[in-house]
Amino acid sequence: MKILKFGGTSVGSPERMTKLLDIINPAEEQIVVLSAVSGTTNGLVEISGKLLKEDKQGALILISALNQKYNEFVIELLPEGDFREQGQEVVDYHFQFLTTLVNNIFTPVEEKVVLAQGELLSTTLYHIYLKSIGVPSVLLPALDFMKIDEDNEPDISFATANLMPLLEKHKGSKLFITQGFICRNSFGEVDNLRRGGSDYTASLIGAAILAEEVQIWTDIDGMHNNDPRIVKGTKPISHLSFDEAAELAYFGAKILHPQSVFPAQKYKIPVRLLNTMEPSAAGTLISAESEKGKIKSIAAKDGLIAIRVQSSRMLLAYGFLRRVFEIFERYKTPIDMITTSEVAVSLTIDFTDNLDKIVEELHAFGSVEIDREQTIVCVVGDFGASKHGFASRVLDAIKHIPIRMISYGGSNYNISLLINTGDKTEVLRSLHNRIFE
Repeated sequence: MKILKFGGTSVGSPERMTKLLDIINPAEEQIVVLSAVSGTTNGLVEISGKLLKEDKQGALILISALNQKYNEFVIELLPEGDFREQGQEVVDYHFQFLTTLVNNIFTPVEEKVVLAQGELLSTTLYHIYLKSIGVPSVLLPALDFMKIDEDNEPDISFATANLMPLLEKHKGSKLFITQGFICRNSFGEVDNLRRGGSDYTASLIGAAILAEEVQIWTDIDGMHNNDPRIVKGTKPISHLSFDEAAELAYFGAKILHPQSVFPAQKYKIPVRLLNTMEPSAAGTLISAESEKGKIKSIAAKDGLIAIRVQSSRMLLAYGFLRRVFEIFERYKTPIDMITTSEVAVSLTIDFTDNLDKIVEELHAFGSVEIDREQTIVCVVGDFGASKHGFASRVLDAIKHIPIRMISYGGSNYNISLLINTGDKTEVLRSLHNRIFE
């Protein structure tokens, strides 16, 4: 069985929703994971924001506007008669529910329920559409088998235990539809997967049932070897390892969340990134194997702050780094990149809510310097210890650009460079010309 995930733009209009059957083969065993119709989740976030601020009138205006959008969606998607009536009943039910929340106590628990409405709407409407054209399908409620634990980590064994009986119950059916993003938490409340959303759902389902393949359909033809918004002549990458894909995703490749393919990686299930607008394009295959001895891609991550702590007490002192890192742990601030010398440690962060408190505590160790508007440029490929020449090619390409930090050797898959954000465009283009042209 294959898992096919379609994002918000792929179901962003009735026309696009109907064209999914150009990709989905109802004769093959498939679970189709759908995101909310594009724009819906943002609308629901706005509605929740109004309700949290007790702006009831503002919430009602937003609910009405989104409701009207879906009324028009149903008219365009479904033929007149019973099926259109069914679709309208679904829309009425969900928006009446949202309206009832306006006069009730609204907390973050209700907010999660509101955010779930988008996926519930898109999957149910698509299921009705398939019925209207005579294509049999089964609607599987994700809330029956997707669950996160107390640490907000997905419970794959729970998914297996609860999804497999549902599939067995409908043995003989080929096409299954379910919601991405939404799940229940350890208290049984409606929640969501946060990281990677619907991509994560597809990967988790693939792991839970040991699927043949997970396909993630977006409006981009796979991962590119550089940022096509900045660099001309970029090309899709045909094949990446899971580790290479995770490095690219973490350091700026927006097509994929870095953690969304981890479940598939654990169970060695290949993932394909494909383009809904160009179904015949090869896309990118992500698997346990990859081409060796090649630089694959370049990505960039903005919004970094570099922190340098310099202290004579660091010299030959054990436990120094542990005490520094404990400060970031206390303030739940992840570190992206780190380099050290005998008397200093430099690192980067992108979560700055507690920056002032962190800097205040770091002053106990020595002088502290802060550099804002920094960018990490990550060059991804096969950089194992036995390889040579790649690092020199990378550094030679940008020898005219100041480099704040370099990280090499921490991974077999990347060389990371910290630069001023103002130099990003020049760095990406110079690296591309030197490495790929």
